[in-house]
Amino acid sequence: MTKAELIDIVCSKSDALTKKQGAEIVEAFFDSIRESVRKEKKFSAPGFGTFTVRERKARTGINPRTKEPIQIPASKTVGFKPAKAFKEAL
Repeated sequence: MTKAELIDIVCSKSDALTKKQGAEIVEAFFDSIRESVRKEKKFSAPGFGTFTVRERKARTGINPRTKEPIQIPASKTVGFKPAKAFKEAL
């Protein structure tokens, strides 16, 4: 599913919403998740799952072109753990 398809679904749930308003709602939702994960390091939606910040340690990798070892720096990423109800629905 694409973001445009999600906006269409949101708009189809209400006759009063325009496509522009639906896009604003979807964007506000994603912004809220982004801010929550950035500030609180966690966003939880019951019945759906939890987004958390995960830290990766620095490690040694291999350049696929030259086959030489390279140092990959430590970084942060976002992890997602689905809720039990979500997993069971698959």
